[in-house]
Amino acid sequence: MKTSYFKYYTGDDGVAVCLYPPIDWGGLQFPALAPSRDIFYAIKSGKIDETEYERRFREEILIRLDPQQIYNMFKNNVLLCWENPEKFCHRKIISQWIFENLKIEVPEWKKKDQFKKVKNVNPLF
Repeated sequence: MKTSYFKYYTGDDGVAVCLYPPIDWGGLQFPALAPSRDIFYAIKSGKIDETEYERRFREEILIRLDPQQIYNMFKNNVLLCWENPEKFCHRKIISQWIFENLKIEVPEWKKKDQFKKVKNVNPLF
């Protein structure tokens, strides 16, 4: 399991975990890991800060989910949303939640990661 954002990710194993994936997104979606519309619009409008966003996301969204089940479902996938890694984003909260509960690190996907799937390639064919 890794995380990334739509503008950067180039692989085939992405899973949209946001309210609004790109209009042309044809990949998997898992809206249960997306923030609620209330949380999303509250932070976008400045009604809540990042600390309140995280508290609410954990108490309203993550509390309903089983971290082991989520990890098992998506251990070979990249969880995607919109924000680049320098910005505050709920995928970082998801990563922390997985680590806190399972002691498994969920890093950001890097372009070099897409080449790790190559298995027993015979250069003669």
